[in-house]
Amino acid sequence: MSDVVLTLHSYWAYIVLLILIIAVVNALIKVFGDKEYQAKDFRISLFTLIVSHIQLLIGLILYFVSPKFELWSQLGAEVMKNSLTRLYLVEHPLVNIIAVALITIGYSKHKKKLTSKAKLKPIAIFYTIALVLFLSRIPWSIWLS
Repeated sequence: MSDVVLTLHSYWAYIVLLILIIAVVNALIKVFGDKEYQAKDFRISLFTLIVSHIQLLIGLILYFVSPKFELWSQLGAEVMKNSLTRLYLVEHPLVNIIAVALITIGYSKHKKKLTSKAKLKPIAIFYTIALVLFLSRIPWSIWLS
């Protein structure tokens, strides 16, 4: 089962990154170009929120069904001494949960604003930080092979 969830988690990550990049670029262009907030911007930011939350759920399921999770009971604090194990069991999950929380905060803040620039600014800021966090904790050596 963990192989199926791992495959789903890996492929869904491409969708999340693509949509998040689109949302960030769209928001930054509109903020710096003084363009108006439109229904399309709402749909992009909402879709980004949805796909990132789905990825989080898939990731949490994977975390607990993965054989790597058993390393906690086998290694204990030794998990922190091995960089690859630490990446999979601590850094990747924690940083990505924070990134999804930032996307959620950015989306929530933008809904409360009334003007175009005020609506686009939280999306640009919070989604960009989330994108940087996502990119920083992807296990690139495994993902690209």
